[in-house]
Amino acid sequence: MVITVKPTELAAGQLSDKHVEQAIEAIRVEGYVVLENIINHDHLDILLERMDADSQELIKAKKWGGAGMLKGHLQQGPPPFAPYIFKDVVANPYIVQVTKELLGSGVYNNFYNGNTNCPRSGTQPLHRDSDHLWLNQEVAHPPAEVVVNISPQDTTEENGSVELWPGSHLDVSGRHIDDDHEADRREIAPPIRGNAKKGSALIRDMRLWHRGVPNLSDKPRHMIAMIHRIGWLRSRRRLKYQTGCEAAFENSELDHNAEFVQEKLDDYLFNPRF
Repeated sequence: MVITVKPTELAAGQLSDKHVEQAIEAIRVEGYVVLENIINHDHLDILLERMDADSQELIKAKKWGGAGMLKGHLQQGPPPFAPYIFKDVVANPYIVQVTKELLGSGVYNNFYNGNTNCPRSGTQPLHRDSDHLWLNQEVAHPPAEVVVNISPQDTTEENGSVELWPGSHLDVSGRHIDDDHEADRREIAPPIRGNAKKGSALIRDMRLWHRGVPNLSDKPRHMIAMIHRIGWLRSRRRLKYQTGCEAAFENSELDHNAEFVQEKLDDYLFNPRF
């Protein structure tokens, strides 16, 4: 489902009750939702310029990442320091409104990094980012963590928008997805593409089947990723940001799980701290 946030909601700084209800229902049933028109394009342009340059460093080093570690796919996040930290990315109130309603008070962020799909990339194996919390379930448990993806450009089928399998987060047959399992699922609900306009956020259940597919354009397609978790599923790790960007995280209902350090984090591309 795609929800376009209205000017009245932007002026109020919060989604309508109807849109929150629709977003929650979409994540619970389909496994994902897209919120449109919630991130400043000027901020995204600043991120895009820096991330394009950073991609070249990773490509030069052949630092491939993501599922299957395939050529053309990078694990790449935005710089964890000013002037590349923006409130409408790290603490977007519309995203937090949805994830708090979904996961409850105490929701926190457990990840700040991302993926880049480069031109002439390959097709990743079909996978889910995490399994169900308990084994041998007959029915899937409610969401416990979701991925928030923000791209600093339009995300289309041409530049390799992620392949998503609606409803697959409710499949309790195990994390490994073989060819027979994929074929059976295709008969139930075939995949779609996670297309999203610039300024949007894709929120998806961590258990949703997905994969990176070839980028047919001539430019890298970036995808910032955060993981919002239910409060009791606590991680011991803290996310490190360089001092000077603290204001972006203030007055948010999301626990940012953040540690602000004096040390320079210039090696964030090759030594991500998450």
